[in-house]
Amino acid sequence: MARFRGRLEQIVKIEIFSDVVCPWCYIGHARLKKAVRLFDGDVEIAHRPFQLAPDAVSNGEPLLPALARKFGGPAQVAQMTARVARAAAEDGLEIDFERAIQANTFEAHRLIWLAQRAGHGAEAAERLFRAHFEEGLDVGDAATLAKLAAELGVTDTGEGAEEVRAELARARDLGISGVPLFLFEGQFAVSGAQPVETLLAALREVRARTAVAVAQQDPQGSAQGDGDACDDGFCAV
Repeated sequence: MARFRGRLEQIVKIEIFSDVVCPWCYIGHARLKKAVRLFDGDVEIAHRPFQLAPDAVSNGEPLLPALARKFGGPAQVAQMTARVARAAAEDGLEIDFERAIQANTFEAHRLIWLAQRAGHGAEAAERLFRAHFEEGLDVGDAATLAKLAAELGVTDTGEGAEEVRAELARARDLGISGVPLFLFEGQFAVSGAQPVETLLAALREVRARTAVAVAQQDPQGSAQGDGDACDDGFCAV
Protein backbone atom coordinates (compact mmCIF):
# COMPACT_ATOMS: atom_id res chain seq x y z
CA MET A 1 0.00 0.00 0.00
CA ALA A 2 1.21 3.48 -0.81
CA ARG A 3 1.06 6.13 1.89
CA PHE A 4 1.04 9.82 1.08
CA ARG A 5 1.98 12.14 3.89
CA GLY A 6 0.05 15.31 4.64
CA ARG A 7 -0.02 17.71 7.55
CA LEU A 8 -2.48 15.91 9.82
CA GLU A 9 -2.05 12.65 11.70
CA GLN A 10 -5.31 10.92 10.79
CA ILE A 11 -4.91 8.53 7.85
CA VAL A 12 -7.69 8.13 5.28
CA LYS A 13 -7.60 4.65 3.75
CA ILE A 14 -8.68 4.19 0.15
CA GLU A 15 -9.09 1.00 -1.84
CA ILE A 16 -9.08 1.50 -5.63
CA PHE A 17 -10.88 -1.18 -7.60
CA SER A 18 -9.73 -0.98 -11.21
CA ASP A 19 -8.52 -2.83 -14.28
CA VAL A 20 -5.35 -1.94 -16.16
CA VAL A 21 -7.13 -2.04 -19.53
CA CYS A 22 -9.85 0.36 -18.36
CA PRO A 23 -9.24 3.88 -19.72
CA TRP A 24 -11.49 5.55 -17.16
CA CYS A 25 -9.49 3.78 -14.45
CA TYR A 26 -6.30 5.32 -15.86
CA ILE A 27 -7.97 8.72 -15.78
CA GLY A 28 -9.44 8.09 -12.32
CA HIS A 29 -6.03 7.12 -10.92
CA ALA A 30 -4.54 10.35 -12.24
CA ARG A 31 -7.34 12.44 -10.78
CA LEU A 32 -7.08 10.79 -7.37
CA LYS A 33 -3.34 11.41 -7.39
CA LYS A 34 -3.99 15.11 -7.95
CA ALA A 35 -6.65 15.18 -5.22
CA VAL A 36 -4.27 13.55 -2.73
CA ARG A 37 -1.65 16.21 -3.45
CA LEU A 38 -4.20 18.90 -2.57
CA PHE A 39 -5.42 17.12 0.56
CA ASP A 40 -4.04 18.34 3.87
CA GLY A 41 -3.95 14.92 5.47
CA ASP A 42 -2.43 11.46 5.21
CA VAL A 43 -3.75 8.93 2.71
CA GLU A 44 -3.07 5.21 2.43
CA ILE A 45 -3.98 3.65 -0.91
CA ALA A 46 -4.46 -0.04 -1.69
CA HIS A 47 -5.00 -1.31 -5.23
CA ARG A 48 -7.66 -3.97 -5.72
CA PRO A 49 -8.23 -6.03 -8.87
CA PHE A 50 -11.25 -6.02 -11.14
CA GLN A 51 -11.47 -7.73 -14.52
CA LEU A 52 -13.67 -6.16 -17.15
CA ALA A 53 -13.29 -9.19 -19.40
CA PRO A 54 -12.20 -12.18 -17.31
CA ASP A 55 -12.65 -14.49 -20.30
CA ALA A 56 -10.47 -12.41 -22.64
CA VAL A 57 -7.69 -14.26 -24.40
CA SER A 58 -4.20 -12.79 -24.57
CA ASN A 59 -3.25 -13.62 -28.13
CA GLY A 60 -1.77 -10.34 -29.32
CA GLU A 61 -4.92 -9.18 -31.12
CA PRO A 62 -5.22 -5.40 -31.50
CA LEU A 63 -7.91 -3.95 -29.26
CA LEU A 64 -9.92 -1.95 -31.81
CA PRO A 65 -11.08 -4.87 -33.98
CA ALA A 66 -12.15 -6.74 -30.85
CA LEU A 67 -14.15 -3.72 -29.68
CA ALA A 68 -15.69 -3.27 -33.13
CA ARG A 69 -17.06 -6.81 -33.04
CA LYS A 70 -18.67 -6.17 -29.69
CA PHE A 71 -19.85 -2.58 -29.92
CA GLY A 72 -21.45 -2.08 -33.31
CA GLY A 73 -18.58 -1.70 -35.74
CA PRO A 74 -15.55 0.54 -36.36
CA ALA A 75 -17.47 3.82 -36.66
CA GLN A 76 -19.21 3.41 -33.31
CA VAL A 77 -15.97 2.39 -31.61
CA ALA A 78 -14.10 5.33 -33.15
CA GLN A 79 -16.63 7.72 -31.64
CA MET A 80 -16.42 6.02 -28.25
CA THR A 81 -12.64 5.92 -28.08
CA ALA A 82 -12.21 9.49 -29.34
CA ARG A 83 -14.21 10.81 -26.41
CA VAL A 84 -12.16 8.83 -23.91
CA ALA A 85 -8.88 9.94 -25.50
CA ARG A 86 -9.95 13.58 -25.30
CA ALA A 87 -10.83 13.22 -21.62
CA ALA A 88 -7.46 11.60 -20.94
CA ALA A 89 -5.60 14.39 -22.73
CA GLU A 90 -7.30 16.95 -20.49
CA ASP A 91 -5.69 15.15 -17.55
CA GLY A 92 -2.27 15.03 -19.20
CA LEU A 93 -2.52 11.38 -20.22
CA GLU A 94 -1.99 9.79 -23.61
CA ILE A 95 -4.27 6.97 -24.70
CA ASP A 96 -3.46 5.43 -28.07
CA PHE A 97 -6.20 2.95 -28.89
CA GLU A 98 -4.58 2.27 -32.25
CA ARG A 99 -1.68 0.58 -30.48
CA ALA A 100 -3.53 -1.09 -27.60
CA ILE A 101 -3.69 -4.89 -27.47
CA GLN A 102 -6.53 -6.96 -26.06
CA ALA A 103 -5.41 -8.85 -22.97
CA ASN A 104 -6.50 -10.96 -20.06
CA THR A 105 -5.39 -8.97 -17.03
CA PHE A 106 -5.26 -11.59 -14.29
CA GLU A 107 -1.46 -11.88 -14.33
CA ALA A 108 -1.12 -8.10 -14.49
CA HIS A 109 -3.16 -7.89 -11.30
CA ARG A 110 -0.92 -10.50 -9.74
CA LEU A 111 2.08 -8.30 -10.59
CA ILE A 112 0.38 -5.38 -8.86
CA TRP A 113 -0.27 -7.60 -5.84
CA LEU A 114 3.42 -8.55 -5.67
CA ALA A 115 4.50 -4.93 -6.07
CA GLN A 116 2.01 -3.72 -3.48
CA ARG A 117 3.37 -6.20 -0.96
CA ALA A 118 6.72 -4.47 -1.42
CA GLY A 119 5.15 -1.01 -1.12
CA HIS A 120 5.10 -0.23 -4.86
CA GLY A 121 1.52 -0.93 -5.87
CA ALA A 122 0.88 2.55 -7.25
CA GLU A 123 4.01 2.44 -9.37
CA ALA A 124 3.06 -0.97 -10.77
CA ALA A 125 -0.49 0.10 -11.63
CA GLU A 126 0.70 3.26 -13.36
CA ARG A 127 3.37 1.35 -15.28
CA LEU A 128 0.82 -1.17 -16.53
CA PHE A 129 -1.56 1.59 -17.60
CA ARG A 130 1.21 3.21 -19.62
CA ALA A 131 2.27 -0.11 -21.09
CA HIS A 132 -1.24 -0.84 -22.35
CA PHE A 133 -2.50 2.59 -23.36
CA GLU A 134 0.65 4.39 -24.49
CA GLU A 135 3.19 1.78 -25.54
CA GLY A 136 1.02 -0.89 -27.12
CA LEU A 137 2.43 -3.66 -24.93
CA ASP A 138 0.52 -6.86 -24.27
CA VAL A 139 -0.11 -6.78 -20.52
CA GLY A 140 -1.35 -10.36 -20.66
CA ASP A 141 1.90 -11.69 -22.08
CA ALA A 142 4.19 -13.47 -19.62
CA ALA A 143 7.43 -12.21 -21.17
CA THR A 144 6.16 -8.63 -21.22
CA LEU A 145 5.08 -8.83 -17.59
CA ALA A 146 8.46 -10.30 -16.63
CA LYS A 147 10.22 -7.32 -18.20
CA LEU A 148 7.92 -4.87 -16.44
CA ALA A 149 8.45 -6.67 -13.13
CA ALA A 150 12.22 -6.36 -13.56
CA GLU A 151 11.83 -2.69 -14.40
CA LEU A 152 9.82 -2.19 -11.22
CA GLY A 153 12.30 -4.19 -9.14
CA VAL A 154 9.67 -6.82 -8.34
CA THR A 155 10.68 -10.45 -7.96
CA ASP A 156 8.03 -12.84 -9.21
CA THR A 157 7.90 -15.52 -6.53
CA GLY A 158 4.92 -17.20 -8.18
CA GLU A 159 2.68 -16.08 -5.33
CA GLY A 160 -0.48 -14.01 -5.43
CA ALA A 161 -2.88 -15.95 -7.65
CA GLU A 162 -5.02 -17.16 -4.75
CA GLU A 163 -5.03 -13.69 -3.20
CA VAL A 164 -6.04 -12.02 -6.46
CA ARG A 165 -8.89 -14.49 -6.91
CA ALA A 166 -10.07 -13.74 -3.37
CA GLU A 167 -9.99 -10.00 -4.03
CA LEU A 168 -11.89 -10.43 -7.29
CA ALA A 169 -14.50 -12.41 -5.37
CA ARG A 170 -14.71 -9.65 -2.77
CA ALA A 171 -15.39 -7.10 -5.51
CA ARG A 172 -18.27 -9.26 -6.73
CA ASP A 173 -19.57 -9.65 -3.19
CA LEU A 174 -19.56 -5.88 -2.80
CA GLY A 175 -21.68 -5.62 -5.92
CA ILE A 176 -19.06 -3.74 -7.91
CA SER A 177 -19.92 -3.92 -11.61
CA GLY A 178 -18.02 -0.93 -12.99
CA VAL A 179 -14.66 0.66 -12.34
CA PRO A 180 -12.93 2.69 -11.14
CA LEU A 181 -14.47 2.55 -7.72
CA PHE A 182 -12.86 4.27 -4.75
CA LEU A 183 -13.77 2.73 -1.40
CA PHE A 184 -12.93 4.98 1.55
CA GLU A 185 -12.42 3.38 4.96
CA GLY A 186 -14.17 0.24 3.72
CA GLN A 187 -17.51 2.07 3.94
CA PHE A 188 -17.85 5.10 1.67
CA ALA A 189 -17.75 4.53 -2.08
CA VAL A 190 -17.18 6.94 -4.94
CA SER A 191 -17.90 5.47 -8.35
CA GLY A 192 -16.33 6.44 -11.64
CA ALA A 193 -13.58 8.81 -12.76
CA GLN A 194 -14.89 11.75 -10.78
CA PRO A 195 -13.36 15.24 -11.11
CA VAL A 196 -10.44 16.10 -8.85
CA GLU A 197 -12.66 18.46 -6.86
CA THR A 198 -15.15 15.68 -6.12
CA LEU A 199 -12.44 13.29 -4.96
CA LEU A 200 -10.88 15.98 -2.79
CA ALA A 201 -14.26 16.74 -1.25
CA ALA A 202 -14.74 13.03 -0.58
CA LEU A 203 -11.38 12.84 1.19
CA ARG A 204 -12.33 15.74 3.43
CA GLU A 205 -15.82 14.42 4.13
CA VAL A 206 -14.60 10.93 4.98
CA ARG A 207 -11.97 12.35 7.33
CA ALA A 208 -14.63 14.42 9.06
CA ARG A 209 -17.06 11.51 9.31
CA THR A 210 -14.52 9.05 10.64
CA ALA A 211 -13.25 11.60 13.12
CA VAL A 212 -16.67 11.62 14.81
CA ALA A 213 -17.33 7.90 14.15
CA VAL A 214 -20.28 8.56 11.86
CA ALA A 215 -20.16 5.55 9.53
CA GLN A 216 -22.63 4.03 7.12
CA GLN A 217 -21.95 0.36 6.61
CA ASP A 218 -23.18 -0.21 3.03
CA PRO A 219 -20.56 0.80 0.40
CA GLN A 220 -23.17 0.94 -2.33
CA GLY A 221 -25.58 2.95 -0.26
CA SER A 222 -22.92 5.53 0.54
CA ALA A 223 -21.72 6.01 -3.03
CA GLN A 224 -21.41 9.49 -4.43
CA GLY A 225 -22.81 10.02 -7.94
CA ASP A 226 -21.59 7.94 -10.81
CA GLY A 227 -18.76 9.28 -12.92
CA ASP A 228 -17.44 7.88 -16.18
CA ALA A 229 -16.63 4.23 -15.69
CA CYS A 230 -15.95 0.95 -17.47
CA ASP A 231 -18.15 -2.11 -17.32
CA ASP A 232 -19.28 -4.99 -19.52
CA GLY A 233 -15.90 -5.28 -21.19
CA PHE A 234 -15.53 -1.60 -22.10
CA CYS A 235 -16.82 1.76 -21.00
CA ALA A 236 -19.81 3.95 -20.39
CA VAL A 237 -18.84 6.46 -23.06
